[in-house]
Amino acid sequence: MNPLSTWWLVRRLKSRAWVLKRIVRALKWFVPMTRDVLRGNFRPVPWRAFGLMALALGYLILPFDLIPDFLVLLGVLDDVMIVGWLLNRIDGQLEAYRLWKQHKDTQDSPPSAA
Repeated sequence: MNPLSTWWLVRRLKSRAWVLKRIVRALKWFVPMTRDVLRGNFRPVPWRAFGLMALALGYLILPFDLIPDFLVLLGVLDDVMIVGWLLNRIDGQLEAYRLWKQHKDTQDSPPSAA
């Protein structure tokens, strides 16, 4: 099987869809979590999540890479892989915040009229 074939790539992406969902979920929840931490609403501070996000942003911004970006396809691919892996790790660190937020939202919602 040719690993560069379109069919192989589509099948590979479908098998990894859960990773893409976790990356999107990490990006979706990180900003509100940061806002709640800065306002003092959410404690304890998830320092590991902040550290991993700093690493991800640093890896994207700084010119030091495992594979230099002037090697266009490989340079971008290594950025996507490393940052995606870090965002996947961040998602795991945000579980406590998601549970807290869901509990808080159910407490803040007005009782439904029966």
